Amino acid sequence: MPAGMKPLEKFLKKQTTALTRAGGFVGGVADKASGGTGASRRRASLSRVVPFFRETSPESGQAREVFSPDSEDPPSWPSAAGPGVVSLPSSANGSGSGGGGDVRSPSLSSDEQSSEASLVTEGGGGGGTPLPPDTPDNLTLALLDSAAGRRSATCTETLLDDFMLTHPIFLTADRFQQVLLQQFSLETEGREGEGGGREGERRRGGGGGGEAEADGAMDAAERKQAVLNVAFRYLETYRELLQEEGERSNSFPKELYLCAVQELTRYPELVEDVLKLQRWTEILHCPSEEEKESRKKQVRPLFRHFRRIDACLQPREAFRGSDEIFCRVYTPDHSYVTIRSRLSCRVGEILALVREKLQYSEDQPVLPGHLVLVAVTSAGEKAVFRPSDEAVFTTLGVNTHLFACEPNELDSLLPLPEEIHWTPGDSKLHDMSAEEVANQLVVFDWELFSCVHEVEFVCYVFHGEQSRWRPLNLELVLQRCSEVQHWVATEILQCQSLPKRIQLLRKFIKIAALCKQQQDLLSFLAVVLGLDNPAVSRLRLTWEGLPGKFRKQFQQFESVADPSRNHKSYRDLITGLRPPLIPFTPLLLKDLTFLHESCKTFHGELVNFEKMHKVAEMVRIIRRYRSSQLALDTETSPSHLQTKAYVRQLQVIDNQNLLFDMSCKLEPKDT
Repeated sequence: MPAGMKPLEKFLKKQTTALTRAGGFVGGVADKASGGTGASRRRASLSRVVPFFRETSPESGQAREVFSPDSEDPPSWPSAAGPGVVSLPSSANGSGSGGGGDVRSPSLSSDEQSSEASLVTEGGGGGGTPLPPDTPDNLTLALLDSAAGRRSATCTETLLDDFMLTHPIFLTADRFQQVLLQQFSLETEGREGEGGGREGERRRGGGGGGEAEADGAMDAAERKQAVLNVAFRYLETYRELLQEEGERSNSFPKELYLCAVQELTRYPELVEDVLKLQRWTEILHCPSEEEKESRKKQVRPLFRHFRRIDACLQPREAFRGSDEIFCRVYTPDHSYVTIRSRLSCRVGEILALVREKLQYSEDQPVLPGHLVLVAVTSAGEKAVFRPSDEAVFTTLGVNTHLFACEPNELDSLLPLPEEIHWTPGDSKLHDMSAEEVANQLVVFDWELFSCVHEVEFVCYVFHGEQSRWRPLNLELVLQRCSEVQHWVATEILQCQSLPKRIQLLRKFIKIAALCKQQQDLLSFLAVVLGLDNPAVSRLRLTWEGLPGKFRKQFQQFESVADPSRNHKSYRDLITGLRPPLIPFTPLLLKDLTFLHESCKTFHGELVNFEKMHKVAEMVRIIRRYRSSQLALDTETSPSHLQTKAYVRQLQVIDNQNLLFDMSCKLEPKDT
């Protein structure tokens, strides 16, 4: 392996070997690259959730150029080079000229050209023309021009949305706020003197300095109103995330409000906007009564941290970094300490809490020295976290546990005994109807998907651990997808009776059909992939006992999961659906990741805003999926609550080697 290979490339190379050996399925495990960045861990987790995604990292080949606003070439999306393989197109056709001129996109392969499904057209299009490449500050000035009515209304709305959804990629929130405050305080003379040169330079491309002179700069009142309109859109887009940050985020609207109040005597037309700004300062500073009650809750249960029936039956709420959870941290001898921690806290803080607990533990006579925090999977794989890593709880695999140990004890760490042993037995599913199980899967998936702030999709792909906001809720959706896949395999392989196993197979196919009917493509494809697990698909006697009608139906489901021609079958299916629907979230992230890695964000100091527009288009697709509310089931009968608790607390085996052993015991290779 080349010495300079990056963690993501190492993972993908390892994934390719594992997929070839295991027939296209890889169990969900934590990142094996010790010390890998949060970004590489999250990228790797995406490939683990979707076993048929096998990509060649663009980092190992020639850098791809940005999409040019002048280019007539369509964007290049992933294509399939064969069953189970997703390959990136070849290197870019063109190169950028100085000042962000003609910069071509990668060429399309024949498979891509034949595919009728395009993510951008699927979203319905946003209208308007993206801004040409420019510096971050100048893009902000162009945004203010748009908000002041210097562009058409449609273009203004699209541009505002593009900028708000993607500005954290190229412009920090602090700098963005600073530019807005500067522009609000800038007088007309100052704008013409200090900013006129920059403004004229920005407009010369459209018709020279004379035209810029004729247009003139915005007058002071117009500019101040534009700043306030952009600020309101910013606060509206990031409201929940800004509330989480408390005083840090509240300083911006407060400072803008004080500036606006001072200007009221000179610009009385701003009075309505000033009152609105005052309300925003109150909203961010003083949470509502419901929000206060929500924050009073002592424990926010994750999937596998202190399962509680009463907690799991409650509707899911969005996680925030300040939420506190209970978690067990194990020691090498499998004893554990229970800590209470903020979800976003650093690994160093977790270790400090562990040391404090161990100090007063009777089972720990000698206080350990230097501790490291390690994630240990059920297969025994280990990933060591750095002290500066944050929000590690939501990045863990399905059956991955946290261990605290000294560095010299790393090799002695073993999975928990309950993770490497299994007990044969009949499934509780036999006593539940497929309709009720499917309904509960759909309801829970919708709750999880609704908790994800749309900006989390951008943060997950573009920033990883460097993001200002953590994609906590999105990571839980991915964890759920992996969990459902392994649940299907676990239930079938634990069943010792062949007739009952065939019944379970029928029931899972029916559950998949019902999820598809209710437009929950997350659980639909997760169930299909679970049935495609090689440990399940090799059960010849079980599959032969399945009625022909069910075998034919499952073949149709497999065709939807077929990755060929850029997942054309899946895209054709989802294009014909209307909201509300739950997409297969890993594929959304894969498309965003491809867009990110196949196009440059910057060309020199200029931001490729065409790329930002395409990213925002994809986020608007997600917004459209949730534009209608799913009718949630509120029945409270005992059997209903029992099914609900079962679906929300799935017990699964995610060790692929153990699943294969179970499969071979059920139907040995020579049968």
